[in-house]
Amino acid sequence: MGRKMRITGVVAAGGLGLMLAVAAQALAPGWVGPVAAQETPPAPPNAEAAPSAAVPATCARSEFESAVDHAAEALRDLNNRNRPEFQAKLRKLKEKRAWNDDQFLKEAAPYVKDDQIAIYDAKTNDLLASISSMGQEGANAKDPNCTVLAELRGLMQVLIDTQGTKWTYMFKKLDDELAK
Repeated sequence: MGRKMRITGVVAAGGLGLMLAVAAQALAPGWVGPVAAQETPPAPPNAEAAPSAAVPATCARSEFESAVDHAAEALRDLNNRNRPEFQAKLRKLKEKRAWNDDQFLKEAAPYVKDDQIAIYDAKTNDLLASISSMGQEGANAKDPNCTVLAELRGLMQVLIDTQGTKWTYMFKKLDDELAK
């Protein structure tokens, strides 16, 4: 399913590789990204997907694909909204601590990868596996199951919420360090 790759790529971009790339990009001379106002998404009260109360009797295969596309777009937007400000704060910390470029890459790592972030990443990977399986099952079904579609949409919302909570956590960690 091609959409799996789109979502997986978007989420993988939120992992350590991108975050260190974010840190490295923040070092680029003359690099100036827009500093967007960070919108802190509310933490999900219970990070379990709940199917909607009223599941339609019929649904189309294309709804499975559009649901996956919508989630991928929401994840891209979340990353694009948060990445510039995060990069700016990393640069600010680098300047505050007077780190050279090599020190910066080493010292910035704990702000993008720690035990809590690993938990968010593991949950993200589990959600992606479920979403991929359910999306493929729904798109390939002779008669699409609308209950599965509702569950798929719920899982994708949990995925988006998990990534939002991860960003919030990383920002708090960085803000706390900048306040010292």
